[in-house]
Amino acid sequence: MRAFDASSIHPSAIQPASGLRVVTINMHKGMSPLKIDSTVYRLRQRLRSQHPDLIFIQELQQENIRRQKRLSTWPKQEITHFLADGFYADWHYGKNAEYRHGHHGNAILSKFPLHKGDNYDISAYRFERRGLLHSTIQLAEGPPIHCFCVHLALLQRGRERQVDTILQHIETLSKHEPSIIAGDFNDWRNSASEPMGEAGFVDAFESLYGAPAKTFPSAKPMLAMDRIYVRGLKIQKAQVLTEWSKLSDHLAVYAELDH
Repeated sequence: MRAFDASSIHPSAIQPASGLRVVTINMHKGMSPLKIDSTVYRLRQRLRSQHPDLIFIQELQQENIRRQKRLSTWPKQEITHFLADGFYADWHYGKNAEYRHGHHGNAILSKFPLHKGDNYDISAYRFERRGLLHSTIQLAEGPPIHCFCVHLALLQRGRERQVDTILQHIETLSKHEPSIIAGDFNDWRNSASEPMGEAGFVDAFESLYGAPAKTFPSAKPMLAMDRIYVRGLKIQKAQVLTEWSKLSDHLAVYAELDH
């Protein structure tokens, strides 16, 4: 696979947008939908061409010694460094699962400095390790914006417990300041909508189009898995990035927000 060179793209070339640009994606540990080849270089190029201000990433394979040795297209540096290098001002990584040859978790990349909080263990089951990663950004005007990156369980009972836990953390941490919680909710039944709504959150895509975005599987999306929930922010635009279908088994969701 030919690697894309994104080093020539510089933040000064970015056109200003009317709002805060946000992307969430489950990057499938940097592999294509069928795990045939690495997509990390192509993902970096796509992210930079979309130039979001904030990126919420799940299943980010921060380190994998086997792939570094086996794949010429796998970066030699940590994946957060590789994605952010020369383009994003700051990043925050939360390790969720560790094994002999590496580890993976959630990450937030930002064009603004991040005040890094904690990565909270919200695992519902021993067989899948999940986390809630928290950071804040401060724009020129207004209060801080709290950013939460999350990946929920495969089973509904586990997800229900996790949503309760997440909202408890957010209540304590955000103190009703503007907040974004984005990630892979695995919530194809949309059961999180009610408790999230009661806590004042709205799904960006659903607020504009009446239903959550269908993002899985990426080749023919039928299930609404990935969300950008916001509170205390205005939603200007939301879309599914269908042109990213070969980068992961999930499609990315994009939103523009105003504070």
